[in-house]
Amino acid sequence: MRAVALLLACLAVPAAAGAAEPVDVALVLVSDVSRSIDDSEYRLQKQGYRAAFTSPEVTAAIAGGSVGAIAVAYVEFASPVDVRTVLDWRVIRSAADAGRFAAALEAAPRTARGRTAIGEGIALATDDLACAPVAAARQVIDVCGDGTSNSGRDVTAARDAAVAAGITINGLAIINDHPVSWVFAHVQPPGGLAKWYQDHVTGGPGSFVVEVHDFAAFGRAITRKLVDEIAAR
Repeated sequence: MRAVALLLACLAVPAAAGAAEPVDVALVLVSDVSRSIDDSEYRLQKQGYRAAFTSPEVTAAIAGGSVGAIAVAYVEFASPVDVRTVLDWRVIRSAADAGRFAAALEAAPRTARGRTAIGEGIALATDDLACAPVAAARQVIDVCGDGTSNSGRDVTAARDAAVAAGITINGLAIINDHPVSWVFAHVQPPGGLAKWYQDHVTGGPGSFVVEVHDFAAFGRAITRKLVDEIAAR
């Protein structure tokens, strides 16, 4: 059924493969909106994305590519039934394009709360990339979250399927240094969340994890991460 649904979704994309717009990278931002992230943290996360996409560093990285353009989509995930493509593909060539994408992302309402199904978020992002109406030199999934996967499909299986399709998955692990007891194992797995992301979430050529210890620093972290992803560092 999933293969049929993907085929129908791809057939609905209006651009013909031969006419696909070239870009340096097609990037899906996959963001955790599970119940461990409260509304103030969610707002900081959105503000961080906006600050990153409107930063001179990211604009310069886009302009410095061989094509000088990227395509971006935005996905939110919580439980397996709460996974959504919030913003479909948009091509960014200029600071004005980036500003419009950033404003749309910040204005989009929160889609869910619940458990944490990272594998479902990766699977949807993989499908979005398969149907992307662009010709991308690289395909990247950027997963951001504050805990381990505790619901839905196996996250490593979803990661492996994406990597087999030629996709690189990077991670941004938001560290909760003072978790309450009932979420401790979720946000502080053995070895730390960044290590868990390295072992279970990230993969593909040049994949990496960025660790950030508070939501206030999210904007700086995602700026650095986007520059590295766009410039393929």
